[in-house]
Amino acid sequence: MIQNKFGEMIFSESDVCDLIRQGRDLESLSGMLVDNSVNLDQISCHVENYNHTLQPAKLLIDTVSVAEFDSAQQSQWHMPAQYKNLDIAEHVLLLCKSEAELQRCGQELLLYQERDLFPLLQYLVYLVDVMQTNNIIWGVGRGSCVASYVLYKLGVHKIDSLYYDLAVEEFLR
Repeated sequence: MIQNKFGEMIFSESDVCDLIRQGRDLESLSGMLVDNSVNLDQISCHVENYNHTLQPAKLLIDTVSVAEFDSAQQSQWHMPAQYKNLDIAEHVLLLCKSEAELQRCGQELLLYQERDLFPLLQYLVYLVDVMQTNNIIWGVGRGSCVASYVLYKLGVHKIDSLYYDLAVEEFLR
């Protein structure tokens, strides 16, 4: 397995076979990028009932700039449909327990919306749920993200920016 300049993992035929033999959920292999040299129709590890499509890595990837790649990828968040379809503004506002919390979250949600970051917030809800479900421990919070009360309400970090009077502008500069 190698990583290209965009951070995508490119798998070899051997990598794919190893993942299948290790019991990897076949559905999770669908859509993974595979080295162009692999003949996808004749993978040699032959797994019964394997009918998912693996995608060869793009030959034109070196002709695309990192900015163009990022822009294209930001529209393709890999998460279950229930998170993609989540009304993130309603979800966040339902987490609020006081008028001050509603005011701060409303202000921040407008800033997130202006920057077209709702898909990121949806993904963070998914990520936090996965980490909690699997008992994965993550940090208390660091850097400027702790200035976001919305991220606090979603469980991304444990720093109450209202309590510490942190301005959201510190995060969204």
